[in-house]
Amino acid sequence: MPNRPTDQWVNPLRDERDKRLPRIAGPCSLVIFGVTGDLARRKLMPAVYDLANRGLLPPGFALVGFARRDWDHEDFGQVVHDAVREHARTPFREDVWERLSEGFRFVRGTFDDDAAFDRLRDTLLEPDKERGTGGNHAFYFSIPPDAFPVVCEQLSRSGLADQTEDTWRRVVIEKPFGHDLESAKELNTVVNKVFPENSVFRIDHYLGKETVQNILALRFANQLFDPVWSSHYVDHVQITMAEDIGLGGRAGYYDGIGAARDVIQNHLIQLMALVAMEEPISFEPHELQTEKIKVLSATRNILPLDENTARGQYEAGWQGSEKVPGLLDETGFAHDSTTETFAALALEVDSRRWAGVPFYLRTGKRLGRRVTEIALVFKRAPHLPFDQTMTEELSQNALVIRVQPDEGITLRFGSKVPGSSMEVRDVNMDFSYGQAFTESSPEAYERLILDVLLGVPSLFPVNAEVELSWQILDPVLEHWAASGKPDGYEAGTWGPQSAEDMMARHGRAWRRP
Repeated sequence: MPNRPTDQWVNPLRDERDKRLPRIAGPCSLVIFGVTGDLARRKLMPAVYDLANRGLLPPGFALVGFARRDWDHEDFGQVVHDAVREHARTPFREDVWERLSEGFRFVRGTFDDDAAFDRLRDTLLEPDKERGTGGNHAFYFSIPPDAFPVVCEQLSRSGLADQTEDTWRRVVIEKPFGHDLESAKELNTVVNKVFPENSVFRIDHYLGKETVQNILALRFANQLFDPVWSSHYVDHVQITMAEDIGLGGRAGYYDGIGAARDVIQNHLIQLMALVAMEEPISFEPHELQTEKIKVLSATRNILPLDENTARGQYEAGWQGSEKVPGLLDETGFAHDSTTETFAALALEVDSRRWAGVPFYLRTGKRLGRRVTEIALVFKRAPHLPFDQTMTEELSQNALVIRVQPDEGITLRFGSKVPGSSMEVRDVNMDFSYGQAFTESSPEAYERLILDVLLGVPSLFPVNAEVELSWQILDPVLEHWAASGKPDGYEAGTWGPQSAEDMMARHGRAWRRP
């Protein structure tokens, strides 16, 4: 009977039910296309080292770079060394580095060069024989989406995508997953012609963050929260990803894309799905994906769109003590660009649990501060046995999950002010990852790369999730395309007035994190 592909090393003394023990990847290699790019230098190569430093990679692991540079294996090793020294999360250890660097290989070539992919195939035979990687290879596409078809075709032509019962081949895709529903379907078709869906891993680095994964623990490991996690008690949900940086130098990527495509379609809609999903039967990948798909299938835009969406474009202003330019003055952006740097929309989930509860999603550049959070804002108590003056400073209770930068959870509730009179004010109960745990959280890419090598797709969106997300967003994008220019907002503020007006129509207001 043929052996299954080895995804992880198994300790014969280990009780498989004990999830506290670390999962260690089995024999394999990782090929990075676009290895000279910023993502590879700042995130991918340091994450590989950090995994090795934590003992989570097999002794014979191989890292292979593919690019046009005229490098040999040693040159590539120096590039990885510099990236690790500058960006790795864990301390540099010479013994770990020496063992890891023995598996470095580099292949020079372009995506349309048949000979280069033949060299890549031959190069991967070396670690298979010398380091025992066993024909198990993951291909990381840190490249523009328009290069996917030719790279997939080359992997197929050269036999690099072929897998047997004893080996596996996987592909890792960075966002964007298309620019609308039609292009997403085309992209999925291109990739699935070469790799079956269970071998495709679409990276959404937000889903690799510890705090995002803690949503599942918070909801399903604590009886405390489940009874109030519904429309019976929740008034609305706000999901915010705000950045204080501008877009100088990023026009080539961002112009024509915009905030909604860049952040809402993937990060924020995925966060919404985790908040709104029902409890899965287990945390097996297909069970989690099934529950997320149910949520996305039930999600609708609140109409009309001109009253329940908002978009903006930052103008010159002050970011702290620094005077910063507006988008149209940033290098590379046309003076008539209609690319939005702020986007907000109101959604509803047509399910028994969430009927009547709006989900407000917003993201933007050059906002008041850098923060990502999920806030469940609760309904006011139906009867308060207090005079209005006693509670005039009391706002609605809220449960806030802070994704970044200071990861943790805040519970806001009312408490009596010390003194002889009855006066109630808001107080916060805080949980902080940094204070509660001595071990620092791994970078998102560490968790996600390890899951790829283990073959665990729990945190990766599948075809249906990607297409349903675009199905939600496409009507909004089409409405904006027919609506002229975005509204302006001053850098350092919290977005355009139209976003405030949107919430005011609902009798609510945005949080100021």
